[in-house]
Formats: sequence, C-alpha cells, structure tokens
Amino acid sequence: MAHILIVEDEKDISALLEFNLTREGYRVSVAWTGEDGLKAARTEQPDLVILDLMLPGIGGMDVCRKLKSDPLTSAIRIIMLTARDSEVDVVAGLESGADDYITKPFSPRVVIARARAALRRREGGAVEGGEVEGGEVLTLGVLTIDTGRHQVLVDGSPIQLTLTEFQLLAIMARKRGWVFSRYQLVDALRGEDYIVTDRAIDVQIANLRKKLGPSGDYVETVRGIGYRVKESA
Repeated sequence: MAHILIVEDEKDISALLEFNLTREGYRVSVAWTGEDGLKAARTEQPDLVILDLMLPGIGGMDVCRKLKSDPLTSAIRIIMLTARDSEVDVVAGLESGADDYITKPFSPRVVIARARAALRRREGGAVEGGEVEGGEVLTLGVLTIDTGRHQVLVDGSPIQLTLTEFQLLAIMARKRGWVFSRYQLVDALRGEDYIVTDRAIDVQIANLRKKLGPSGDYVETVRGIGYRVKESA
C-alpha cells in the first residue's frame, strides 16, 4: 500500500484529499506546516508528497528543494498543489524539483490520477502517452535508459532525475532523430489538460542536460521547432 503525505495548511482541503485518497486504498498522513512536512517526510519516508506552496513557516518551494537535495528523501515524488498558476510559478515549481504541478481549484479525481501516475513512475512503469513501455532498455553511447527500473545511467553511474525529466528523455529516446515540438511533449507527458508552458519545457530540458553532464549533448535543440535525441552517439 503506497503512503502519501499531504502537506496543506487549509484543513478543509487536506481533509478532502485525505478522504478521497484513503478511499482509493492509499495510506495517508497529513502535516499542516512546512516544518512538520519536512519532519514527516524524513521520518515516515512516504512514496509521494502532495505539497501546498503557501504554507506557514517554511514555504512549499523551500520544502521541495530541501527534500530533493537530501539523499534520504530525494527519491520521494512531489506533486505541488497550489493556487499559483502563472508561468513564473509553474517554472519555479518545476525548477525546484517537483514532479507535477496542479492548480487550485482542483478535481479530486485529477489529483488521484496524477498521484497514481507519479507512484507508477516511482515503481517503474510506462511513460504516459504510450511512448515507452515498462521494461524497455534504451541505449545511446554511454547513456542507458531503463524504463522498467525508472533508471538512467551515464557510464554506469546512476543519474537522479525528476519524473518529468525522465519522461522527456524516455519519450525522445524512443524515437531518436524525431523532432518533438514543445506542445507535443506536453501532450505526451500529461495529456492536453496539463497546465504548463513552453518556458516550463525549456526549463526541464535545461535541467536534464545539466544532470546528464557531457551526455546532455545527446539532447538537441531544433531551432524554431523543439527538441530531439540524436539518432547516433
């Protein structure tokens, strides 16, 4: 049974999420401040954190950064749930390490679907959009992408990627040489209802390249169109 931690100071919202997620069979715990959320994540080691941004004390953005920078909690999936829906906020959330970003008001069914998808990625499943099936191993030079294990290796060393970074790489690597527009990548990642912008995709690609080091050169920008993974190393 997957464990989900809700960090949300609005108690009616946290109660709504707790009720719906528990009904779906998840084990759920709740924290109402950033400090308590950090403490709970470190001690309870949940599989997923649903994190509000506007929290008393330590804000959600800082909570996300702290969790992703700590080896004990860096693998925990994080979904940001917030009323902030501007491009700047979405980009900042993704840059801080969040795996998904949902704006308020929200549908509990959407949150459940996103949570299920994030947990599936953590366990090693298929990339949404049907681009990569679980268990496939993709190689390009020293770069290895194992979609079943949800693992990326560079020269045999594992690279820690966020959910979105991994999905982007896997989608493009499955069709090497194929140029994907930013809109195609958004649709393949989350579906047409996902609230994200061109700039957010650019940020994810930039972060991906940085984490891959020299292997980041495999991901090419096609000016005026989008991105692709090279056909050969």
